[in-house]
Amino acid sequence: MTKNQKLNQWVAEWTAICQPDRVHWCDGSEEENQQILDSMVASGMAVKLNEEKRPNSYYFQSDPSDVARVENRTFICSKKEEDAGPTNHWEDPVKMKEILLQKYTGCMKGRTMYVMPFSMGPLGSKIAHIGVQITDSPYVVVNMRIMTRMGSKVLDVLGDGDFVPCIHSVGAPLKPGQKDVKWPCAPIEEKFITHFPETHEIWSYGSGYGGNALLGKKCFALRIATVMAREQGWLAEHMLILGLTNPKGEKKYVAAAFPSACGKTNLAMLVPTIPGWKVECVGDDIAWMKFGADGRLYAINPEAGFFGVAPYTSMQTNPNALLSCRANTIFTNVGLTPDGDIWWEGIGTDCPAGTINWKNQVHDPASGEVCAHPNSRFTAPAYQCPAIDKDWENPAGVPISAILFGGRRPSTVPLIHEAMSWNHGVFMGSIVSSETTAAVIGQVGIVRRDPFAMLPFCGYNMGDYFGHWISIGKNAPDPTKLPKVFYVNWFRKENGKFLWPGYGDNSRVLAYIFDRCDGKGETVDTVIGKVPAPSAINIEGLKDMTPEKMAKVLNVDKEEWKKEIALIDEHYARFGSHLPKELAAELQGFKQRLGI
Repeated sequence: MTKNQKLNQWVAEWTAICQPDRVHWCDGSEEENQQILDSMVASGMAVKLNEEKRPNSYYFQSDPSDVARVENRTFICSKKEEDAGPTNHWEDPVKMKEILLQKYTGCMKGRTMYVMPFSMGPLGSKIAHIGVQITDSPYVVVNMRIMTRMGSKVLDVLGDGDFVPCIHSVGAPLKPGQKDVKWPCAPIEEKFITHFPETHEIWSYGSGYGGNALLGKKCFALRIATVMAREQGWLAEHMLILGLTNPKGEKKYVAAAFPSACGKTNLAMLVPTIPGWKVECVGDDIAWMKFGADGRLYAINPEAGFFGVAPYTSMQTNPNALLSCRANTIFTNVGLTPDGDIWWEGIGTDCPAGTINWKNQVHDPASGEVCAHPNSRFTAPAYQCPAIDKDWENPAGVPISAILFGGRRPSTVPLIHEAMSWNHGVFMGSIVSSETTAAVIGQVGIVRRDPFAMLPFCGYNMGDYFGHWISIGKNAPDPTKLPKVFYVNWFRKENGKFLWPGYGDNSRVLAYIFDRCDGKGETVDTVIGKVPAPSAINIEGLKDMTPEKMAKVLNVDKEEWKKEIALIDEHYARFGSHLPKELAAELQGFKQRLGI
């Protein structure tokens, strides 16, 4: 309990609705965490991994219907449908609450209701905000403890202040004497992940999986936070934050927005291949940015952990991510080896005979089926990352010098280009496109527009969201201190092969960006913005990268971009009168530069 009367009343109301057997206020302690983990091992929901190989780590398998975010069951319940916009699923908030209250009534019978106060961001930071989640899933509790600052200390900071109320249930009440299943959840058509922008509420029902159930993550940190950010004049973004230090010891911070499977986590934890440069991680997924007293944008990572995609994470592709989950980690839907460790495709070793796959069967490599689900995850504390930045928990945040957008495009888009102005940078962010991935239930490998990498995560009309970005530039205390904006594409191909080596060599592009932030680095003006001069990116030591290949990776083909215009027109048409006039002007200017 707490002295916050609003919170006490809210918990009492939901206790009466959900009818749990018991109510537990989480204090976030190690003892509490261990007790919950032990109870899940005893019930068969979790497996404790080999203490020598993977200390204090646990293994879970989800129900096959509950393996990813369910975008078609995710709703923005604004009072007016127009306010949700064309990219969101809308439902009337009154109707949705009627539907869900019926489902929530008695939904926690036979279970414990956990009350989790949590802070998104360092406790007491002016950029941070507090939420409280009610859940009947012990799996959610132990994950939220890693992913947020959770427990009684949050109540001390909250006092009698306001919080974002988050309701969650797996939707599987137990009758007296009924045995529980390993992963309780509701059928796919019974899952609801709902957001009420006007009241800053989140109601989630039927799923126990990460993004649907860990409500501090996408639901709060993006969908509701975007609404709060628009109301209060800041930015809540699907962006990594990294610190970049040059050989002279000078440091700059960069934020970057990439859709799924475009190397976001790899960039956040990059090991540079160019001597003397250092990359440190502030966050791998979400950035909240507010203007500081000096007029610059300062960012925090509102999360306290990594909820990383496991497959193809290895010592070759991302050693810092693999080392982050060496202990104190929760693994979901990966393989379980006979000696009590984990395995997944692309981990860098052969699959041990007798490994159990994510469907709880002995894995047969000859079957053609994967051992680890493509969207299998590890939940690891951020402080365990060997490359964590010393200021990753600085309550004041870190000053952002550059913002990157990027996507997975085999043609058209060069390795890097730079915006001509803030509004042009917003234009670049608004036309981001990439391929779909296994992080979403549905088709894989289809190219889709993903503006700002925010398509599934914007809590209101995306046309108005573009307008908010424009207003950030317009209302900046000092426009000269706004971050520079760039667009990167590591994935350009020729004859089916990548032209750019990627991974650690992306540090070469970061070094160029560092120079550009200081007004250095030679550029060439093109129809899409400034592109590096042929010799501006350091390719020394890259055996396969010739000047001719570099010219191809940086090439801007007007004819290819003319074809892209029709796609941009179609994309922008979706937003109708909500498309900012400034972006319509940017598009018109682009057409003129192309001679259209």
